[in-house]
Amino acid sequence: MRQIFRMRVHNTPNPISKELLRHAPFTAFGAITGIGIMFLTIPLSPNTSGRIFYTLHPIHVLLSALVTTGMYRLYKGKGVSVFLIGYIGSVGIATISDILFPYLGGILLGAEMEFHLGFIEKWWLVNPLAVLGIAIAYWKPTTKCPHAGHVLLSTWASLFYLTAFGSATNWSLLLPALFFILFFSVWFPCCLSDIIFPLLFVRESNSKL
Repeated sequence: MRQIFRMRVHNTPNPISKELLRHAPFTAFGAITGIGIMFLTIPLSPNTSGRIFYTLHPIHVLLSALVTTGMYRLYKGKGVSVFLIGYIGSVGIATISDILFPYLGGILLGAEMEFHLGFIEKWWLVNPLAVLGIAIAYWKPTTKCPHAGHVLLSTWASLFYLTAFGSATNWSLLLPALFFILFFSVWFPCCLSDIIFPLLFVRESNSKL
């Protein structure tokens, strides 16, 4: 797998574009499942949605830390930079995906949105899970399965952020627009954290695994 991915990254003219296109169908599938979940859970109270969000978001951070750190380690990343890249790539970009994008999307749809930062409000949960993911990936780097779970969890976390901290007249009427919000909340940020971000710090000399 390492050699296949390395060949894809170094032997294609636009590896970032190819990875974004390759992940688009799976992200669309995740957005569709999110719409289905939202249709079934719209009656849930904001408090219940908030508890679900603060379950999904920390797990998303854990998986993101596994993939971001794993990608960097597969390219021989080492030292303090492993922790910094793993933490920023997981906590920082997961905040963009699960919180910032759905917050802005909700505002665009005319919903009244509250802004919450998971790594601050639930610092005792989100940050330790990020560190755990970094530690696991440092010693046993992997990317494939955690990335798939990461995409789905990010979609669902974005969804429940909307219903937990947003107030709309009728979410059901907004489902078509919500598909695009969920898609873009996950598609670029997840590829950014798992693929693009860690590879920005890889030297050519380190890519010879």
